[in-house]
Amino acid sequence: MTIREQNEALEYRILSPRAAKSREAERERPMEECPVRTKFQRDRDRILHSKSFRRLKHKTQVYITSGDHYRTRMTHSLEVAQISRTIARALRLNEDLTEAIAMGHDVGHTPFGHSGEGALEKLAGHFRHNEQSLRVVKFLERDGRGLNLTRETMDGIVHHTGKNQPRTLEGQIVRTADRIAYLCHDYDDSLRAGLLHEGDLPAVVYAHFGHDSSSMITAMVMDMIRNSTDRDYVRPSDEVKAVMDTFRTFMFEHIYLSKALEHERAQAVFVLNSLFTHFTAHFEEMPEAFIRREERWSRKQIVVDYVSGLTDSYAVQLFTKIFMPPLWQMPV
Repeated sequence: MTIREQNEALEYRILSPRAAKSREAERERPMEECPVRTKFQRDRDRILHSKSFRRLKHKTQVYITSGDHYRTRMTHSLEVAQISRTIARALRLNEDLTEAIAMGHDVGHTPFGHSGEGALEKLAGHFRHNEQSLRVVKFLERDGRGLNLTRETMDGIVHHTGKNQPRTLEGQIVRTADRIAYLCHDYDDSLRAGLLHEGDLPAVVYAHFGHDSSSMITAMVMDMIRNSTDRDYVRPSDEVKAVMDTFRTFMFEHIYLSKALEHERAQAVFVLNSLFTHFTAHFEEMPEAFIRREERWSRKQIVVDYVSGLTDSYAVQLFTKIFMPPLWQMPV
């Protein structure tokens, strides 16, 4: 019996009957099993070693002109994974599956945060980062071959947001852990940026969750565990969900859509609009790997894939190279 088979058998002994079991997981394309890692561990590793995951370190979460200590999409994904694993372990669900979903949930996000997503939504007619994350892991990675992840991991990735719930409890964990992470950590970053100050949040948020990001995360996680133990679902209590919704509404009004960040958002939209329009008109200037995909997908879709995959810094570099005239040193 291999190490993987031993660990697969162990899952049935120690995990909840409601937990996803790696032995039962399926891939779209059969492949030789790893002698050490379970399918969900392998999913996590494939995402971790992917180019799309590495690019997340240069994609900002909220603050486009971020400093050393502001969150990026990568640090956000790691924080979602940590929160998710804590909840999964407490509920005796599959930690490896929650971690794989958390690592992959944002790999389809655009540069410049939600401003970039909004720009591509208007340009393409339809764009959702969760759908693009699924497209990245299913089709675009590994030169168009995709990562061949399990159906359970892909389901959790595409349904971490939107109207449809994930079909596994592990996916449901990540769906709420994502919100816990971005609310608490975006609040923390906003304090650091000076856009918010202690006491600015609605009183009900402080009353239920405390005054710092650590206590806020703890309060929401504990509520998730208490409300979901021995249940066929994983979600916060109605009372805590209502407070989270109040928290989220406040952050949208005062941070995500705030006038203080309006100029940054407009700059981001201008850059993406310009790049999208340019590569639509000059498709031959796309990287060769993308041009070769024309027989498989439409030019419009390929431009969306390319532009949405750019990091913040590379999008600015491309914009400068294409649209900014060179500076000539004038003789003295």
